[in-house]
Amino acid sequence: MPPRTSDTADPADTAPAARPALRAAVLADSDTRWKWGALTARRLTAPGAGPGDGARPVEIDGLLLRGRATPTPRQLAEVGDVGVDTGRVREVTAVEFLHAVRDEGYDVLVLALVGGAVQAMLHGLAALRLPRRPVVVTGYVGVVYEKLADGLLLRHGADVVLANSRHDAERFRAVYEGVGADASAVTEAALPFLGGEPYRPEEGRTTVVFAAQPSVPASRADRTYLLRRLVEHARLHPDREVLLKLRSKPGEHTTHIEELPYQRLAERLPGGLPPNLRLVYGHMGEVLDRTDLLVTVSSTAALESLHRRVPTAVLSDLGVRETLGNHHFVGSGLITSWDRLDGGHLPRPDRTWLAGQGVAADGSYASAYDTARARVSTLLAADPLPALAPYYTPASAPGYLPGILARHQLAPDGHPLPGAVAPREPGRVRGAVRETVRNAARGAYRHGVQRVAPVIRRMGEL
Repeated sequence: MPPRTSDTADPADTAPAARPALRAAVLADSDTRWKWGALTARRLTAPGAGPGDGARPVEIDGLLLRGRATPTPRQLAEVGDVGVDTGRVREVTAVEFLHAVRDEGYDVLVLALVGGAVQAMLHGLAALRLPRRPVVVTGYVGVVYEKLADGLLLRHGADVVLANSRHDAERFRAVYEGVGADASAVTEAALPFLGGEPYRPEEGRTTVVFAAQPSVPASRADRTYLLRRLVEHARLHPDREVLLKLRSKPGEHTTHIEELPYQRLAERLPGGLPPNLRLVYGHMGEVLDRTDLLVTVSSTAALESLHRRVPTAVLSDLGVRETLGNHHFVGSGLITSWDRLDGGHLPRPDRTWLAGQGVAADGSYASAYDTARARVSTLLAADPLPALAPYYTPASAPGYLPGILARHQLAPDGHPLPGAVAPREPGRVRGAVRETVRNAARGAYRHGVQRVAPVIRRMGEL
């Protein structure tokens, strides 16, 4: 039999080899950051987010950083479909995460974490000295209304620092440039979870939703005031359905600590809740499907609502203050009071303000991630990537950085502290026992935060 030539070659021999999957990992420390991180990873690794023709398959792992706000299975289910197989989601410590990066060959990392944890992971990743490191992306889950400089400098060193709007991108660059840090990582995008059908009123339906926040306002008096005004609104308008949209159930934590859950405050209301007022949980997008007026102090839910053109109100009842975050909405046309809402007022958003906030109610949302996706693609093609270089170093912040790293069992040079490397689970029984102990410890911590700490503070004020 004559040898094969190019003219007689089997087509299977000349077909291009299947491209290896683009591997990404999301490290998140709360339910809301998991939602942001997973959806961001999906948008950044969509077709076109890598060298070549964009046909590369994508695999995304979900890693949940063990801590006070690690999401429960119920919270993960409530977040909804974020495009990550639940079988690829697991809980890890910071050191276990670094081991996973070292061993599993990720191409892209999305750090959906509080600022201090981002900084610790950046130093931990730098200490790995991988021959080919992953592209590192971070950002914010919503409105940035406090600790702007602190949070941004703790995120400096990532390859991509996502800004959710043009307004944020300008502020972020100003902070970095103001301290002499490289601002090239700042990349304008948008919140990844905006979506849903535009608002359409229905005849005979008026649904008012108050989007509660875990930590804003903080005091019992202020939270009780807001609940009382919501109840009064429901009683004043018995024809309206009034919903109190809650982020978590008592004992669960989200991005912020909730010491005084509205559920507990509602139980103490004289006369209870009126029949047309209900407490609801679930996916915010599903609640917005039937909302005719969204009311909040400063929740990111306002941006979701504005994106869909749902009438939206930001309360001034407790003042317009930086500690409340509603100062972010100055100039929006949305700031109003319960008195005006009780009288039938519906705020109208200022178009100029909207244009700078990334809500993309004009239909441009489909292209909001094009720049970020192109940047990730360029970085993936780089060989090699430059070493990670955070603004904070043991030399530039010797009184600050070591404490941040130590909270995640890392030494000032980014390497794990002695004894920080956890052994692999030694079998199902001991693994189950360890998980039980972890859950008990987390429950004790949450009880301390929600029950014991407020009592101690009140005693101290006597």
